[in-house]
Amino acid sequence: MISKSYSLTDVRQVVVAADDFHRTVYLQIVGNNTAYLGGADVTDANGLPKAKHTAFSPVDVPIGETIYAVMASGQTETLRVLLPDLD
Repeated sequence: MISKSYSLTDVRQVVVAADDFHRTVYLQIVGNNTAYLGGADVTDANGLPKAKHTAFSPVDVPIGETIYAVMASGQTETLRVLLPDLD
């Protein structure tokens, strides 16, 4: 497994890069703000909200898909990601 941590802002960024394997990744918000997950066009208006939770949330990532994350304007947050090392 690979552990990563991202400092999220209102500029979207890749948090799970595309791969040639189907994977289950685990996501956790560290603070109390809400991050928004989605594709390359994600915003706080169209993304799936991910709020703080005490346990990691599993997310299935299909082959060739990328997950982006973004915060609402002016907010920051830390997102932890745990993903399999399949290569």
